[in-house]
Amino acid sequence: MTDVIQLLPDAIANQIAAGEVIQRPASVVKELMENAIDAGATSVKLIVKEAGRALIQVIDNGSGMSETDARLSFERHATSKIRRAEDLFDIRTMGFRGEALASIAAVAQVEMRTRRAADELGTRIVIEDSEVKLQEPCQCPVGTSLSVKNLFYNVPARRNFLKSNSVETRHILDEFQRIALAHPEVFFSLHHNNAEIFHLPAGNLRQRIIGVFGNHCNKKLVPIIEETEALRLHGFVGKPEYARKTRGEQLFFVNNRFIKSGYLQHAVMGAYEELLQPDHYPLFVIFIEIDPARIDVNVHPTKQEIKFEDERLIYNYLKVSIRHALGRHSITPTLDFDDDTSMASVRIGTGTPLQRGSSESGAFTLPSKLNRTEDNAETQREQSNLKNWEMLYAKLATGDSENLPDTLPTSLTVESEWTDTNLPAGGAQQPHKAPAQLHGMYIISQIKSGFLLIDQQAAHERILYEQYLRILDEQTASTQQRLFPGTVDLAPAEAALLREIIDEINQLGFDIQEFGGNTFLIHGVPAELADAANEGLLIEELLARYRDNLDLKLDLRDNIARAMAKSAAIKRGQILEPAEMQSLIDRLFACELPYKSPAGRNCFITFELEELEKRFGL
Repeated sequence: MTDVIQLLPDAIANQIAAGEVIQRPASVVKELMENAIDAGATSVKLIVKEAGRALIQVIDNGSGMSETDARLSFERHATSKIRRAEDLFDIRTMGFRGEALASIAAVAQVEMRTRRAADELGTRIVIEDSEVKLQEPCQCPVGTSLSVKNLFYNVPARRNFLKSNSVETRHILDEFQRIALAHPEVFFSLHHNNAEIFHLPAGNLRQRIIGVFGNHCNKKLVPIIEETEALRLHGFVGKPEYARKTRGEQLFFVNNRFIKSGYLQHAVMGAYEELLQPDHYPLFVIFIEIDPARIDVNVHPTKQEIKFEDERLIYNYLKVSIRHALGRHSITPTLDFDDDTSMASVRIGTGTPLQRGSSESGAFTLPSKLNRTEDNAETQREQSNLKNWEMLYAKLATGDSENLPDTLPTSLTVESEWTDTNLPAGGAQQPHKAPAQLHGMYIISQIKSGFLLIDQQAAHERILYEQYLRILDEQTASTQQRLFPGTVDLAPAEAALLREIIDEINQLGFDIQEFGGNTFLIHGVPAELADAANEGLLIEELLARYRDNLDLKLDLRDNIARAMAKSAAIKRGQILEPAEMQSLIDRLFACELPYKSPAGRNCFITFELEELEKRFGL
């Protein structure tokens, strides 16, 4: 019987390795930029075309390589970073595996030009499919220029699995930002399709954060610095009042290496306990410097996972340090939180603004403040319950049974009664008395077979989603022009994203124009958002929602409609008037698909009388 096990050819082995190391264009960006940093570069330029599909080029002024080193760098497991096994536990460089260039050369057309300061001529190498096509001397500046063209050209299946240009560009921007933040002393620039997205001069960490995330974040930053024998922690955290509804600007670095850690993120959120609104997340850029012998970075090819020798120590130290930093800057728990309602001032019944107090028309505007804390609300409920029970027992004690209510007091049960109606196919029939709200989150509406429990936020998202889709299809949006245009200064990445979708956003009723750099003028907003207090926050939230949806492979129209609906919908905890609830119910069951929100959440659940009777033992 013949032997069946054989060694794979180098080209196939390299393609297998590339499947782990090079997952998308952003992986190439990460590996090449980290190599530039390890080479001691003080200037790193990234050039990208077609979201990395056509070209990824990194130009640095680092140490460069000799002819022999340049050729050897494309071999598997060829590295200058480690010499023995023990070196794995003293790693201070970004790369160390020696797989990146070999993996890239296996799935792309690669050209390298490199020269050391001591050499008169540099070396040019051209490689395709792991095969060296050309190696020759050349004239080039000190440092290394590495061009990667037609990524995955020889692996069509992998190329087909790449997502849209918007998604791949976002991942490239993420990798670029992480490396730029980790090395503020280095100049970085990024050009995409011949347009400069980032130009980041060398400076300190605060300047780099502002350069990456935009000038508006300067006022948000609280410095954090603590040092013990075990580790050093420094960086910036955001003030609670500037927390956002998305997790975008949250980064951990361990020995200047970006990592992902849900455990450490939980520590940060614990430090902000009682300081944040529900479902809001603070900005933070936190660096942890620790003895490399106390961590293991050799966990995953992406090197974004780290094992700590004592993870609990890091957790507690991080939580206490952030709390201390917030305390030093007199940031204490706030009783009244500003509720971001920039995109939420909409009339459920008609889609036009209306002030609170006109609820009899079936319309409402969300309040700008939540004027009580959970503790105050709990105390009020307890006092109200006690009063209602006392009234109930007082009537029982006096024998006044004729005047007893048919139902328990409002704080002990639902707030109203309904007629015995069934749910029609085209919409909900108007009951004789209004539906009731439960905990500011759900709406109870009786039907013939039992009752509906409606999630008010999910239901409103469905209503708005279908409304915005119709507007995009029919281009019937109305715009409320501003007497004086507003401005919004965006981070470079957000500005690039807005430029891509500005035409579609304007179709929804916005009137936004570029002003120069990363600044945009807002001449008008959709009529239903005319009362928005801050157009800048409105645009930032819309972009954040849109960016979060990119991985879902939605078309542009669907993504924008989802983002707008998510941002503009009423929120959990919003108190509604009876007429507002009924209007929401009517509009929900007039939708084409009333059952699910755009994100797939149930808009309502049906409870049958038979089920209730069984629960009560009837």
